[in-house]
Amino acid sequence: MKLKRMLCMSAAAVLLAGPALAQTGMPESYRAVQARALDLQRRMLLAMADSMPERLYRDKVTPIQRDFAQQIAHAAGSVPMVLGMTMSVPAPQLPDTARSFANRAGLRAYVNACYDWAANLLQTQTAADRMTPTSLFGTRMERWQVWDELHQHSMWTAGQIVANFRKNGMAPPGFGFF
Repeated sequence: MKLKRMLCMSAAAVLLAGPALAQTGMPESYRAVQARALDLQRRMLLAMADSMPERLYRDKVTPIQRDFAQQIAHAAGSVPMVLGMTMSVPAPQLPDTARSFANRAGLRAYVNACYDWAANLLQTQTAADRMTPTSLFGTRMERWQVWDELHQHSMWTAGQIVANFRKNGMAPPGFGFF
């Protein structure tokens, strides 16, 4: 429990300090917090894929929204897409989406391919590269900050997926903090 509280307080401090930290740098120890956030994203998306019956993978809550499998793939697939754009690295070859959306094994493989690649990139990213300025959809920031933006996007998208469970009278998987 102490570790969870410490991680939450660290994350809150980073979010509140945002612009000031961008000018003074980010402690190397924060990389571990970001690695745990990546793991949380992966576990949440996999739990959702495991909890939804496959027959509902192509189901939509509203006609204009992505279906369940597309939402999961969007949350996971945005990670390598954005990292490829902002970190000056080639994005990975991901499993074919038509196959990935067809069943649980395919969707799990897609999510894991995205997060395996991202976790390796985070682990091998140099401290100097983390401090390199980049542009994320027109917003200037240092590369270490992109990881936090991706975490927010993944959790936002996962929150939208809850509607797919509710529509079908199901509870979503429980949310686990770090």
